[in-house]
Amino acid sequence: MKPLEQDDIWIAVDTYLTDKLVGDDPALDAALKDSAAAGLPPINVSPTQGKLLMLLAQSIGATRILEIGTLGGYSAIWLARALPEGGRLVTLEADPAYAELARANLARAGLTDRVEVRIGRAQDTLPKMIAEGAGPFDLTFIDADKPSTPEYFQWAIELSRTGSLIVVDNVVREGDIIEARSDNPHIKGLRRFFDLAAADPRITGTAIQTVGAKGHDGLAILRVIAGR
Repeated sequence: MKPLEQDDIWIAVDTYLTDKLVGDDPALDAALKDSAAAGLPPINVSPTQGKLLMLLAQSIGATRILEIGTLGGYSAIWLARALPEGGRLVTLEADPAYAELARANLARAGLTDRVEVRIGRAQDTLPKMIAEGAGPFDLTFIDADKPSTPEYFQWAIELSRTGSLIVVDNVVREGDIIEARSDNPHIKGLRRFFDLAAADPRITGTAIQTVGAKGHDGLAILRVIAGR
């Protein structure tokens, strides 16, 4: 048997873990299929990462969740499933076509009653939410354009309570995060996010590297210790 390349091993392990701990899910599988058919980029979280989000939300008894970056609604389905009766997920999407598809995927999953998809640039939507007195949210998942991650992170803190979690995806970027002189706007944005997280006394957190079907990346998990 030919030895597997490193990436192939990551994918094989991801497949094994998904088969054992996640399994088939018609609503989630259909969401991915329809997203691919519509030409959406395949940048959704993996099944194991999606279930991690659900378990994190359940573990803190989240009743209000904010998601920044809806795409086709795959991660929104996972997050919404963590909510108890009467819980609410607000997910923000800049692209109207993506938002329409996400709504269809959420409806097929039977989650329309607990999810609000807001269309518009998060840079505009988040300040409006703060002005409206929205929240506080128990968990915020940030998975949108990386150059704006520092701003999303700061708004997320304002929309959180003491004890809330903020999860930020794609923070390692195949190891490029360590390139201090990078001109890549994604890396510059994420490094600025880490600087803010390290200096903000309202936050404590960590980050982990991940490997799998999505390659080499990582996520940051932060707890608000002085919120609303």
